[in-house]
Amino acid sequence: MTENLDGVSAEDGAHVPADQIAAALTAGHLVYGDGATQSFDLDGATRYTERGRETVGTWSVDEDGHFCSFWPPSFRASYNLRWVVEKGRVVGLRFTDLRSGARFDGRYQ
Repeated sequence: MTENLDGVSAEDGAHVPADQIAAALTAGHLVYGDGATQSFDLDGATRYTERGRETVGTWSVDEDGHFCSFWPPSFRASYNLRWVVEKGRVVGLRFTDLRSGARFDGRYQ
């Protein structure tokens, strides 16, 4: 599930450093509070599935170390990415939209 995070030492709510974003995103599928799921590939592809409908987009890390996503044809968003840690173990990621401040947590499946 999160094997590539075994060496990561993180505190709940701590910023995910830019050099760890790829490992954090690709550590496993994320499940959100509404039941939607998302997976990320190292090549920058991402798939978001909600109520059986899959949407394919891309992700990247910008020069300021923010996680960015693009969903065709034109939706772009940038997020602060933080660790979700319980009992000393990374269990997910917290995304905070840089424009709206909307926050959502994904837990590794």
